[in-house]
Amino acid sequence: LPFYTDALFEYPVNEVMMRLGIIGLPNSGKTTIFNALTGQNLSTGAATSGQFEVPTAIVNVPDPRVEKLKAMYNPRKTAYATVTYADIGGLDKGISEGGLKGQFRTELGQADGFLHVVRAFADETVPHPYETVDPQRDLESLDSEFVLSDLVVVENRIEKLNNDMRIKGKNVDKSVPAELELMERFKIQLEAEKPLLELEITPEQAKAIRGYGFLTLKPVLVVVNLGDEARDVNTLIKYNRTGSNIVGLQGKIEAELSQLEPEDAELFMQEYGITELSAAKVIRLSYELLAIQSFFTVGEDEVRAWSVRVGATAPEAAGAIHSDLQKGFIRAEVMAYEDLIAGGSEAALKATGKFRLEGKEYIVKDGDIVHIRH
Repeated sequence: LPFYTDALFEYPVNEVMMRLGIIGLPNSGKTTIFNALTGQNLSTGAATSGQFEVPTAIVNVPDPRVEKLKAMYNPRKTAYATVTYADIGGLDKGISEGGLKGQFRTELGQADGFLHVVRAFADETVPHPYETVDPQRDLESLDSEFVLSDLVVVENRIEKLNNDMRIKGKNVDKSVPAELELMERFKIQLEAEKPLLELEITPEQAKAIRGYGFLTLKPVLVVVNLGDEARDVNTLIKYNRTGSNIVGLQGKIEAELSQLEPEDAELFMQEYGITELSAAKVIRLSYELLAIQSFFTVGEDEVRAWSVRVGATAPEAAGAIHSDLQKGFIRAEVMAYEDLIAGGSEAALKATGKFRLEGKEYIVKDGDIVHIRH
């Protein structure tokens, strides 16, 4: 039975793709952070709420495991897992009034999660929309707008569902009462000024409401834009919401560093006393935000990191490579990354008995090296 090789299929087909919307108040440094993460050089202030095009970029997720596998197999090609960033325009108080509409709502709804840029730097040349710098206030302000926006959607949906039940009576679709019950739960949660992400909902319910693009159902990575000054973000902001994380980034400096050649960037970092770039950490945290993990395929043709949800089965991992591999799945040959590195080669690993054949029920783990039999 043939193994997967590059010659057999074009790819990817079903690999998990992650899109994070970069949001924040005006003049918080969203485009600066976008540049720092993606290496682009957009002019700051270019992304506004009235624009029709949202700048996007796909970036590689830094992963030292890929580098070590590359050194071991010396492949012709190497591919990392990726994250897509979208620089969505500035948001402000009042955006929820009447519900978000048009392209703005579409862009926010299509994001799998948010990278919320919060300003913690003072700069007289860049006025703060609220006059003073207060990261905690700014974060809570936009969170409240998202809660109100979702509440408008829920209330409108409840009204429509009630109308359907009143007009159609016993002939109403049997899914309507269940959805109405869920929307009533959502309303109670939002009226308590709590995000929907804190509620327990089933996978079936999540699938049924996916089209509504509820904003508070999306996980959030809070990026505190420190400007030029390195500080402990935990002294600036508190945020313990479900599905969230916080990280600090010296936006202006790292955006400048992203434009330099590696040698020049190293000298720049030495001059400013920077030992490690935060941009790489932000990208990794972005990747982890949606409970996504990486498995690898290896060989002389290619070493590649593939993205799947945490808890994915071996056939689902096969489907990330190509749908035909999932349909014809028989077995997965699996090696743990740590075992392979410790053994030094596949041959040495097989001698230890840690080279495994797994079936359809196997749950793929982060760092697994997988060959699919199909």
